[in-house]
Amino acid sequence: MIKLLLLLLSGVKLGKLLTTGGTMLLSVVLYAFVYGWRYAVGFVALLFVHEMGHYIAARQRGLKVGAPTFIPFVGAWVELKDMPHDAETEAYVGLGGPLLGTMGAIGCYFLARNEGSNWLLAVAYSGFFLNLFNLIPLSPFDGGRITAVLSPRIWLLGVPVLGALFYYRPSPMLILIAVLAAPQVWKAITYRKDSPEAATYYNVSAKVKWEYGIYYVALLGFLAVMVNDVHEMLKGAAAVTGGA
Repeated sequence: MIKLLLLLLSGVKLGKLLTTGGTMLLSVVLYAFVYGWRYAVGFVALLFVHEMGHYIAARQRGLKVGAPTFIPFVGAWVELKDMPHDAETEAYVGLGGPLLGTMGAIGCYFLARNEGSNWLLAVAYSGFFLNLFNLIPLSPFDGGRITAVLSPRIWLLGVPVLGALFYYRPSPMLILIAVLAAPQVWKAITYRKDSPEAATYYNVSAKVKWEYGIYYVALLGFLAVMVNDVHEMLKGAAAVTGGA
C-alpha cells in the first residue's frame, strides 16, 4: 500500500514536471518559427527565471505554489495554491519575479557584450523589457502586487500607462489584460482607509512601505535605463550590419 502511494505521488510530481517542461518546449518551438531557435531558447529561459523568482519567494514565505506553466505568445505563471495573508507577503512574492528576472537579463547582457553576440543582446533586451512591463503599477501585473503594499489606489496610476501602451502598440493581449484589471481598478476607486480590509490585509507599517517603495522605484529606474540603452545598442548593431 505504501509503495502504491509513493508511486502515485511520484506520478503527480512527474506530471508537474512534464507540464512545465512540455509547455516550455512548446513555447521554444513556436517562438523559434518566428524568431529563430537561439533567441527562442534564451527568451523562454528568462521567462523561466522570472517565474522561479516568484516560486522561490512564495516558498520562502511558506506558501504552497505550483511549478511554472507556459503559454506561447502570452507568457508564463506559477499557481499560488496558498494566497498571501497580507499585502507585505503579496508584495514580497510579486517582487521576486522581476528581481530574479532582471538578474537573469543582466547575465545575458554581460555575456552578450563579452561574446559580441547580437542575438544574445536581443535576448537581454527582451528580459529587461519583460520585467519593466511587469512593473506597471496595476494588478494583475507584478507592479500592482508590489505597489499594493503602499495603497491599492496607486493602481489608478497604471490605467493611463496601459492606455498609452495600447495607443502606441495596439494588441489583443493588452485588451485581455485590461479586462482582467478592470475589477482591480474598481477596487482602487472604492478603496477606503477606514475599511476592514485596510485595517487587516493592507495594515502595513510606514517602514515597510518605504522599503518596498524604494525597491520598486530603484528597479523601475534601472530597467528603464537598460531598456533604452540596450535598444540603442541593437539599433547601432543593425545599422552596422545593414551598411556592411
